Amino acid sequence: MREVAVVGVGMTEFGELWSDSLRTIWAKAAVAALADAGIDQVDMITVGCMSPGLFTGQEHLASLLADELGMAGVPAARVESACASGGLALRMGFAEVAAGLSDTVLVTGVEKMTDVDGADATYALGTAADQEWEGFHGITFPGLYAMLARAHMQRFGTTVEQLAAVAVKNHANGLLNPHAQYHLKLTIDDVLNSTMVADPLHLFDCSPVTDGAAAVVLTTVENAKKLGGKRPVVKITGSGLATDTITLANREDLTELKAVRLAAERAYAMAGRTPKDLHVVEVHDCFTIAEIMATEALGLFDPGSGAAAAADGLTGLQGRIPVNTSGGLKSKGHPVGATGVAQAAEIVTQLRGEAGQRQAEGATVGLAQNMGGSGGSSTVHIMEVAK
Repeated sequence: MREVAVVGVGMTEFGELWSDSLRTIWAKAAVAALADAGIDQVDMITVGCMSPGLFTGQEHLASLLADELGMAGVPAARVESACASGGLALRMGFAEVAAGLSDTVLVTGVEKMTDVDGADATYALGTAADQEWEGFHGITFPGLYAMLARAHMQRFGTTVEQLAAVAVKNHANGLLNPHAQYHLKLTIDDVLNSTMVADPLHLFDCSPVTDGAAAVVLTTVENAKKLGGKRPVVKITGSGLATDTITLANREDLTELKAVRLAAERAYAMAGRTPKDLHVVEVHDCFTIAEIMATEALGLFDPGSGAAAAADGLTGLQGRIPVNTSGGLKSKGHPVGATGVAQAAEIVTQLRGEAGQRQAEGATVGLAQNMGGSGGSSTVHIMEVAK
């Protein structure tokens, strides 16, 4: 298996991009990543996108987007795993280069979510849950994650103040990210006084509806070194993928994200790393409880201690293990198909030492965790500076 490096990153601003179409924002991110890599040709394109048919009425993205980039004829594929679609696109590109099927792959993620009203967006996102046993009965994702939060609270004593601390921390990081949807400083009281969405989750515990795209360029480590430049070469050393039952009622334990744990174990094993080796982490904080549970499933903290760790500042920029330096889904935004690729772009930016005010000091090993639905699927990728 060949070693794989990330040689280019690019993304659009995240937010309500009313004047841009899906193809336009995708092309902007793709061109930015190619320019960052210093190349203009690739052997393969992967596209992570959850639900373009419901959000924009457009399917068949592989052909559409390759043509938009002036690369009609280049092999391209759209992949879907709900909100983990971007992470799956990254894994597909990684495998393509590692296996020798392609030397250079453009990995992309995109979602245009604001072309429909709130009810239609809720419906589209709800298709990532079990339609027969959950959606049919009226549950939405805030409700599903509220149940996870309640289970965590009952078992471990997690508090709403600890949940709010995650939002406060991520919005503080988002203030330092020019691509973030929200540049909004929050306090614990701001979160707790915001509208209750699904008890115990308030509005500011929830990630927003977002438009945006992100892209990274992958090639072999050997090729990356030939491209030259003074920037460190960042390689992907571990890739993990796992699933769990999509229906919460069938879960063995509502306080654990099993798919995240299994994906992390596989990524750690491939990379020859442990949680103690990590310097910076991006996790899938679609809701504040999701970040807490993800940090536990990744082995950063013991089960039940992730909430206290966030409240005590251990996951802050100056903490023991900075989590969601980008602002996370909570502040940066969550264009569902683009999220996993944007997470990878943030980790690469951190490992290159190019994150500016949100730079995690001395970061040479990072991890990106992307999750679908209420934890029904997850990818984990470990990246590090090549020696």
